[in-house]
Amino acid sequence: MSDKVISDYNGYDYKKIFWEDADREYEDLADRMAIRKLIPKRMEKFADIGGGYGRLANEYLKHAKKPIIFDYSKSELKQAKETFGDKVETRSGDIYELPFKDAELDGLMMIRVTHHLKDMPKAINELYRVLKPGGMAIIEVANKRTLPKMARFVFRRSKVNPFSKKPANYTEISKDGFYNYHPKYVEEIFKKTGFKTEKVLSVSNFRSRALKKLFKTKNLVKMENVAQSTLAPIRFAPSIYYKLRKPEE
Repeated sequence: MSDKVISDYNGYDYKKIFWEDADREYEDLADRMAIRKLIPKRMEKFADIGGGYGRLANEYLKHAKKPIIFDYSKSELKQAKETFGDKVETRSGDIYELPFKDAELDGLMMIRVTHHLKDMPKAINELYRVLKPGGMAIIEVANKRTLPKMARFVFRRSKVNPFSKKPANYTEISKDGFYNYHPKYVEEIFKKTGFKTEKVLSVSNFRSRALKKLFKTKNLVKMENVAQSTLAPIRFAPSIYYKLRKPEE
């Protein structure tokens, strides 16, 4: 295993603690909405990288003949198997050394994983390696360039500069590291790796306790549907979704 693995969810009930016991219905629906807008309708072999217990599996099961959930946590993968059984294959391992052959996958997605990545270029290179030429990747990136982070920096409430392309490591959130990235930084990595960007979405645009209380989830989701494409060019949302293509040889 790589010494760059920084998050171990083994023994942690991510499904219950992070999703079911917290007020994150809006975030979950925003993720699903974005995936539906980006995912190809037909694929042979598809992998959910860092897919954990399979939270988003229902968004790709109908599109992929051979869906695979990959995660570092074996306890999360056990939950996925308990829920989906033979509908999914599970594989565990290191994201920096993926247990897939070169050009094995027709498509993949990686959602809510980049904030755990100490070495983004290495991880993206691995994703590129395992995709077939012409293969598609949906990658969500934790954005450091959000309006709240800009405001905190400008008013000297934070030392993290959201305008700098240097990755931000919020060690106060996690002692092992919690990373956010500038959109230009990751887009340069995609380009250098060889990926072609086909579409970008701005996701979880209204991730705020105050907004949730004021507008309620149903109304926020309606607003989100419009905002995902409309606000994509300014890259201000907490999550930026990229639909990437590996060029045909």
